[in-house]
Amino acid sequence: MESVPSLFIGTIILRPYVFAFLLAYLLGCSLHLGVKRALYFCVAGYLIAWLSEYSSIHNGFPYGPYYYIETTKNKELWLLGVPFMDSLSYVFLAYASYSTALVVVSPLVRIKGMFYPLVNRGTRNSLQARIMGAIFFVYLDIIIDPVALKGNKWFLGRIYGYPEPGAYFGVPISNFIGWFVVGFLMITALQAIDAYPDKKGGADHAGHNYPWSCYVGPFLYLSVVIFNLAVTFAIGETTMGWAGVFIMLLFLLLVSYIVKIRLSINTAANVNRKDTNI
Repeated sequence: MESVPSLFIGTIILRPYVFAFLLAYLLGCSLHLGVKRALYFCVAGYLIAWLSEYSSIHNGFPYGPYYYIETTKNKELWLLGVPFMDSLSYVFLAYASYSTALVVVSPLVRIKGMFYPLVNRGTRNSLQARIMGAIFFVYLDIIIDPVALKGNKWFLGRIYGYPEPGAYFGVPISNFIGWFVVGFLMITALQAIDAYPDKKGGADHAGHNYPWSCYVGPFLYLSVVIFNLAVTFAIGETTMGWAGVFIMLLFLLLVSYIVKIRLSINTAANVNRKDTNI
């Protein structure tokens, strides 16, 4: 039997893309919310994700029934029947979804020719950001899960399956409902971690020193989407790939429209403020 350290090294070797995205998360979240918050959520987010997967493979909740195929059990780290890297990926996916939601729900301000979301404590911990982030989280799974189900065609490998083929390229709708629930819980945990230092009188927000850091999460979000769509087309699943492209184009158009509206409102407010001061 392989030791835990050797299995962990094997996980990194087998799944370098997961750890590349995780490093991007650690950098972005540390600059955005602070190093401690990034590490705390890494642990809390992993536990929520792992519990959700463990529950689903045994009880069918929250994703519906599915199963893991332990073909790489002696090559990478597994925890009680769940691949370590799988639950770990939820952490950076949830942060990317949440930080993208913050950009959408916040008014924009122009600083030195660049537009930045004017995020305050209330926005960061709002229900609106939580729900929007959970929806963005589901959108990621719409792109990720169908191609992951075809893991035998690429370097992921076939590691899981469903008892009955689902309606969306083999993925059941219950899976997306589960992702919304878990995304909502993970973002709630992230908001609680973000708010905790404020109650203790600590620094309000690490991102004040790096205004551009708020875009690391959205950039990570798009990187995950592009990576999975690229793999989808590379393995010859063109119908699935184009479905994902059109779904994401609609999503991006809606996001850009909302951002444009918020920018217009903020610009109009600034103009009115100037007129009042004249």
